[in-house]
Amino acid sequence: MTVSEAILSRRSIRKYKPGAITEEQLKIMLNAAMHAPSARNTRPWSFIAVTDRAQIDRLNEVMKANHFKQAAAVIIVVALPERQIGLCEGNHLNDCGAAAQNILLQAWEMGIGTVWCGLYPVEERMKGAYDVFGIPEGALPFCAIAMGIPDESPAAKGKHEEELVHWNKW
Repeated sequence: MTVSEAILSRRSIRKYKPGAITEEQLKIMLNAAMHAPSARNTRPWSFIAVTDRAQIDRLNEVMKANHFKQAAAVIIVVALPERQIGLCEGNHLNDCGAAAQNILLQAWEMGIGTVWCGLYPVEERMKGAYDVFGIPEGALPFCAIAMGIPDESPAAKGKHEEELVHWNKW
């Protein structure tokens, strides 16, 4: 699969077949995440790989999103704003978004379906993530990426919209 094919064919998958995501597969996705660009190469992120069914179920209660019920694994992307203090403050969310996108595309290339669910800036979700996963103060739970073997093939929703492109000026 080429990068273009991955970008154009990837969909949010919320229904999964039974089957595990291996530690090796998670490591490949996390490696892809850590190769994302970041402001001044500060890498303001950390990750929680979740395979424990009880933890995923607790997260489902926090998220109030039933697609976590079938997920085989979840990766929590956590922003570390302190890594950018005095260098390029305020870029941590952009950088974590790039890391999350790399996870989504790497998973898809491996035949794993994913759905990105925001934690930040929803206070209730963030508090739940702090409580469930023991995330330290100062770190920001950014998003939760549920994943599994796809059991659906949703139609494309996005498309190129030329009216949203401006050349050389607005």
